[in-house]
Amino acid sequence: MKIPKGRLPLSLMAVVISAVAFTGLIFTEDLRALTGTSILKLTACSRKDDAVAKSSKVSSEERDNMSVLDDDIVDEDKIGFSARECSVTEGRWVFNRSQEPLYSPRSCPYLDRQVQCMRNGRPDDSYLYWVWEMDDCTLPRFNAAVVLEKLRGKRLMFVGDSLQRAQWQSFVCLVQAQIPPEHKSMNRSRSLSVFRAKEYNATIEFYWAPFLVESNTDGHIIADTSKRIIRVDSITKHARHWIGVDILVFNTYVWWMSGQRIKSFTLIRWGSFANGEEGFEELDAVVAYRIGLKTWANWIDSTLNPNATRVFFTTMSPTHMRSADWHNRNGIKCYNETEPVRERGYWGSGSDRRIMQVVAGVVGRMRVPVTFLNVTQLSEHRIDGHTSVYTEFQGKILSEEQKANPLRYADCIHWCLPGVPDTWNQLLYAYL
Repeated sequence: MKIPKGRLPLSLMAVVISAVAFTGLIFTEDLRALTGTSILKLTACSRKDDAVAKSSKVSSEERDNMSVLDDDIVDEDKIGFSARECSVTEGRWVFNRSQEPLYSPRSCPYLDRQVQCMRNGRPDDSYLYWVWEMDDCTLPRFNAAVVLEKLRGKRLMFVGDSLQRAQWQSFVCLVQAQIPPEHKSMNRSRSLSVFRAKEYNATIEFYWAPFLVESNTDGHIIADTSKRIIRVDSITKHARHWIGVDILVFNTYVWWMSGQRIKSFTLIRWGSFANGEEGFEELDAVVAYRIGLKTWANWIDSTLNPNATRVFFTTMSPTHMRSADWHNRNGIKCYNETEPVRERGYWGSGSDRRIMQVVAGVVGRMRVPVTFLNVTQLSEHRIDGHTSVYTEFQGKILSEEQKANPLRYADCIHWCLPGVPDTWNQLLYAYL
């Protein structure tokens, strides 16, 4: 039976109404669940004092016999490591010029030109030397040798949008220098890109799925956001590529936004794209996000074996489009910002707490354990880390004339590499 244009069947209408009611309910939840450790358990590192005390009580012989990682690979930075003892959201960015980035565009050939800020003319380099220092924890320095051993015989896949692609590129660049040229390869395509570490029989992959669920802009990007259609009840087209992967790292957020703010309504399609315009319905973006994320969660729970696959979810990456948020009323978005925001707990208008609540609610009810990479709070401070005008527009490096018009051309969504996504992967390494 055909669905009348613009209407939903009664059963689907009930789902939508229930989703709206549930969203209203979760809005009343305590926001401390988003930044604390009680529900999301957004923790990643051992307490400094505990680490010192434990290491002082362990002899060198005992340390040699300890099995810190589950495959007997010992990383001394992680002796006494406990993922449940401290929150990654509590800390500050500390400038440390003595700690050089672990790679550069010159040493890593796999970076997109879009994110190579220094190569694209950025005059300052201070953004490269800020280190996230937590209040009572030590985030271990990324160790490529340990990571590659952990990945031996495994597949690691990042799934999501262009921000997740940047995290993937960062991860590849962090490990690739350990591998001789003849023992590594890169194969990139529109939907699936694969870096292969041949000696380790390991792959580090990226799969393009900006909404996680299916949409009409998955293949060829539709620039006009009003014409994008999301099929919130369908995920199989993408998910078949995730089967057999050992470690999955998901994200989805920025594509649910219109421009720089969450749009009031998202155009949703129920059923097949082949049915013309039948089955359209406009939903509030947060409601649509929850339905889409629930589709993802149902697939994870019904398909993956938690003993065989580890699942991570990278929380939303902040945008910095309003300089008034950080009290720079004469600024133009993130343009010409050279230092992080120092204000403790800073939270701007580019991150929607309602989305964090949705993620917490959906993931908290899943059967398969999902580990959060809570990058939102620490990234909120980094107004200086975006590509700004030192990037591409429509596939071309910005001209001097375009750079002189930051109001239009400054990109305050994506991040320079090396840069902030390296810290995200430092956090991922802490969990691995």
